[in-house]
Amino acid sequence: MKRMSITVARVYLTEREAHLDRLVEHLRTEERVHGLTVFRAVAGFGPSGHVHSSHLVDLVADLPLVVEFFDTPERVGAILDQVREWLPPGPIVTWPAELDLPNPSQESDRDA
Repeated sequence: MKRMSITVARVYLTEREAHLDRLVEHLRTEERVHGLTVFRAVAGFGPSGHVHSSHLVDLVADLPLVVEFFDTPERVGAILDQVREWLPPGPIVTWPAELDLPNPSQESDRDA
């Protein structure tokens, strides 16, 4: 198995901010990052202390969203510099990680 050094980035949003679709599409089609996942939380709060949560009586949800993606450290840095220009100010967290890449023979074994 081969390993690759990557950077993982998490971008914290809320549903009401309406930037999710643009960010995911940008990361998928324009940046072609190695991987991306969106998490929808049931509750959360940020620096303001305002709690975003879901209740059965809520008609309009404003739940926290986390967009997590990874790529090489250089690419993640450049991507974040670009998206910070159009995302609302908010938390973005990054950390170094290792990505295990299967050998070509291991990929064909998995398909069998």
